[in-house]
Amino acid sequence: MPDSDDDYIEASSGDERKGAKGRTGTTRTTTTTTSTAAAAPAPAANKERWEEIHRSWDQVVEGADGSITHSLVNLLETSRRHRRTLRDATPLQRGIIRHMILVIDLSTAMAEKDFRPTRYLVTLRYAVEFIREFFEQNPISQLGVIGMRDGVAEMVSEVGGNVVEHVAKVKALRGGEPKGTPSLQNALDMARASLFHAPSHGTREVLIIFAALHSSDPGDIHTTIDALAASHIVCRVVGLAAQVAVCRELVRRTNPSFSAADPSAYGVAMHEQHYRELLMEATIPPVTHNNKSSVASLLMMGFPSRTGGGGGGNTAIVDADAGRPSFCACHGKPVRGGYNCSRCTSKVCQLPADCPTCGLTLILSTHLARSYHHLFPLKNWVEVPWKFAYKSTHCFGCQSPFPPPPANLENSNGPNRPAGASISSRYACPKCRKHFCVDCDIFAHEALHNCPGCLSTVKEPPASSAQNGEARKTHRSQESVDRMVID
Repeated sequence: MPDSDDDYIEASSGDERKGAKGRTGTTRTTTTTTSTAAAAPAPAANKERWEEIHRSWDQVVEGADGSITHSLVNLLETSRRHRRTLRDATPLQRGIIRHMILVIDLSTAMAEKDFRPTRYLVTLRYAVEFIREFFEQNPISQLGVIGMRDGVAEMVSEVGGNVVEHVAKVKALRGGEPKGTPSLQNALDMARASLFHAPSHGTREVLIIFAALHSSDPGDIHTTIDALAASHIVCRVVGLAAQVAVCRELVRRTNPSFSAADPSAYGVAMHEQHYRELLMEATIPPVTHNNKSSVASLLMMGFPSRTGGGGGGNTAIVDADAGRPSFCACHGKPVRGGYNCSRCTSKVCQLPADCPTCGLTLILSTHLARSYHHLFPLKNWVEVPWKFAYKSTHCFGCQSPFPPPPANLENSNGPNRPAGASISSRYACPKCRKHFCVDCDIFAHEALHNCPGCLSTVKEPPASSAQNGEARKTHRSQESVDRMVID
């Protein structure tokens, strides 16, 4: 049996064997040298994106006292403020009266388990959260839900402003199962028909949750896309698998702000948290790009009062028929409470709504006030460094105590402090210069939409001309000092 020791080279690879020309000692030595060089770790610049490993515990750094509490607090603050600070706080003209159709893919592609437990159940849960958040941010808007399965489109919930009905009908889909193939063209045709009677002063939008990689359409879908663009219907798509060419074409043709540099109207969910963020982005009213809709015009609305019963007239809250149910004009069912239209005195169950008899838009003053913050959003608060943290010891909003400034301010920032978290746990309003904690920061920007410091500022009465000149000088000097503090 011939000796075969020269045929085996330990720890060799295909690249190493390319340089081997014979069974000589020189070749083996060269191969061993090459193997040693190949065993050296490759530089980080040559790594692929998927080879990079990010460990959350690598960002935790011990403090001077050996505790990791401060690092954990910084990580928590960063994660809570990151999503909110990405929003644009520039005041722009937006359509606050919105008419949206939510299209949900109910095909067999939703049975995949890349989202736990399944895409179907995760989508239904996020759809319920989206509906509630949509009406919380847009109380005078209307929404409808359409499903796609078995090659057809089915109306899940009619277009309206009743949050309870939309949520109940979406939750009822849990009893079914995804089946068949989706039909994007049929869903778009049904959405276009539902938005056909939407008034011109409101926006027309379609949000599609698409999980499949194909669409079973009865005709040419590009004709439907042309009809949507002609009707000024803006479409957004949230993909669960990959980008589809026809969906990208749909978004490009119907969305004026869509571009390759900012493809925010068509996103593919990478994980569950990203999926939820893509949906919640659609709750913000879109910027008005159409010159025709940008022209100011008057809109007639009614502000009815709540009644305890009765059948007509602007009855008082407490009357003799307060305990008797009466039929509403919107559903034809007997209800005890309701609102009477300020024009024709017809009764509706909930607000906001359009009067079924005269078509007047009925809302409450609080609904209009809640939609106002989209036009003039609250500016983002800035981080306060340690050298200016002496100006406050407690949060101006909730009066929670702030950590005291350290004795050594030079080494207090820390090299591995997460970006976006204030080292002093203080955040300052650029206008009133008051300091707040991270909880008040998030509450003021996501729920209150006003600064407590600015609202509590008392305006001084007008003084004489001489006093005004001195006040201007003092105000300018104080403003320059405050600007230096914030910067």
